Amino acid sequence: MAPTNKTPRTKQWPNSKPLDGRTVVITRARAQVEGFVAELEQFGARVIACPTIEIDQPESFERLDEAISHLYGYDWLVFTSVNAVDHFLKRFKASKHEVIEIDDLRICAVGDATAERLREAQLHVDVIPHEFKAEGVFEALTQFVGGQEAVSGLNFLIPRAAIARDFLPRALEAAGARVDVVPAYRTLLPDHLDRGRISAMLAGGADCIAFTSSSTVRNLAQLFDTQDLSMVLEGVAVACIGKVTAQTAAEHGLPTDIQPAQFTIPELARAIAEYFGRK
Repeated sequence: MAPTNKTPRTKQWPNSKPLDGRTVVITRARAQVEGFVAELEQFGARVIACPTIEIDQPESFERLDEAISHLYGYDWLVFTSVNAVDHFLKRFKASKHEVIEIDDLRICAVGDATAERLREAQLHVDVIPHEFKAEGVFEALTQFVGGQEAVSGLNFLIPRAAIARDFLPRALEAAGARVDVVPAYRTLLPDHLDRGRISAMLAGGADCIAFTSSSTVRNLAQLFDTQDLSMVLEGVAVACIGKVTAQTAAEHGLPTDIQPAQFTIPELARAIAEYFGRK
């Protein structure tokens, strides 16, 4: 089934909530499930939190600490997630630095939630790309500075997960920029995950499973020791927050049934509601 691409905010369900009687499994990290649960429950869903990802500090802070100590050498900070902001600032402050030291840098925030977290920390945001994938971030940055030629000679710091896509740093470097990508955190498979329990849960009436990052897909596949999750999730609608996550799902045998036009948690919840509201 084709992904759901339209999620109008004016949609109403006058009689019953569209997710009444539906069970949605969410795979976000445990520390981040609360908001997603609330979004789904407002549509009547029964939500089961099954975190397939855990956020932890990097194996070493050496590269991050070095970048922080030489922050004056950068022109741009690029934050691709709320996790990147949280872990960068935690280490930044632990190193006895003040956020005022960041004022002279330009800041790019990928996603409204990332931008909001930066503002909460009293940091300005110069660029919020309309498209959240790496290609859209590169386009937004080049437009802001005046074209690809203006990127040449600029210095970018990208604190992010230890494993992430490389398109953005490669594209910036190809345009003549210097880019330092440093691990600010890492994603792990949670120790407490139990394959048997998850199998029983999925077989016990799950209507939908929601993936909010590529890591949540890959970790579920790792848990089941397979590259093809189609049998594991047979009969379960697959919701993916964006194109990159959907691509990872496809690589693991999963067609995406539900995908919002905007890659945010509220829009993903609404897209799930609309999908089942039509059934």
